[in-house]
Amino acid sequence: MSPVPKTSPGNFFEDFQLGQQIRHATPRTVTVGDVALYNGLFGARFAVQSSDTFAQKTGYPRSPLDDVLVFHIVFGKTVPDISLNAVANLGYADCRFLKPVYPGSTLTAVSEIIGLRENSTKKTGIVYVRSRGFDETGDTVLDYVRWVMVRKRDEAAPAPGEKVPDLPKYVEASKLGGACPKIDGAVYDNILAGSPYRFGDYRVGEKIDHVDGVTVEEAEHQIATRLYQNTARIHFNQFTESKGRFERRLIYGGHAISLARALSFNGLGNAFQVAAINGGRHVAPLFAGCTVFAWSEVLACADVHGRKDVGALRVRTIATKDRPCADFPLKNGDDYDPAVILDLDYWVLLPH
Repeated sequence: MSPVPKTSPGNFFEDFQLGQQIRHATPRTVTVGDVALYNGLFGARFAVQSSDTFAQKTGYPRSPLDDVLVFHIVFGKTVPDISLNAVANLGYADCRFLKPVYPGSTLTAVSEIIGLRENSTKKTGIVYVRSRGFDETGDTVLDYVRWVMVRKRDEAAPAPGEKVPDLPKYVEASKLGGACPKIDGAVYDNILAGSPYRFGDYRVGEKIDHVDGVTVEEAEHQIATRLYQNTARIHFNQFTESKGRFERRLIYGGHAISLARALSFNGLGNAFQVAAINGGRHVAPLFAGCTVFAWSEVLACADVHGRKDVGALRVRTIATKDRPCADFPLKNGDDYDPAVILDLDYWVLLPH
């Protein structure tokens, strides 16, 4: 008898089914070591996530994990089952951060396939998936939708279904704030936080050049992606990717999100929490050796339901490669500027 193969090639497009529920391996207890490594890779300086003392005076029991780090860890759990054979992760919607996560918490993830669409080439298809992250108490800490282009194992195989889900264009402001405890604005220290500008200092339509640039190194993006236990081959396997479309490893799109978020401190230093991601698009690939810049526009200012301590800014952050953002590059006619790599629409909370 032939032995049963013990290894998994991952799921291809035709392996998915509408309504399919997937419990993901592996539970992950997040430690201060993970936080230190993440900070070493991206250099974020938001005070609430940097200092236990500052966080405690502000209203947290201790310094929480960076919201984007929580997103990456939950995302990483889904990769072996959803996007091991991905060509590219395409976008996000309806992403809500529902509960703060602290070092020592254990995170798990569950996904549901909510949409499928085969591409006209018959070589790939788009998989729409809603994923949820849970802590050790069973509470949901993160809920989001993403869509990803996945290879087919057999181009002749019939599509497993055809449905494009109807997704909200943005998260309603009334749904924000669940992951933020009551903030004591009287003791919130602008000097230690690194910015004098609070919620009331921003206006709709305001544009902010975040000024600085960060060059991405090959080793850094691979270390970061391993930190999240993200196993997508396109990020690691140069032997295979040298024969592919780009002839080199593609940087995980979340890496650009983390870089843009860290860069946004210069101009949005008191935006201490990412409350939701309304939508996002990885416009173009990013590769090692490129330098990332970013700028943001304030799309909306909103009160958080039932709260007087914090307000919400809806921000659109654009990240570019090898192009400073003093002139706020975005579109050339109907198309994106060739330098744009990320277009991210999200809500952040700031103290009043």
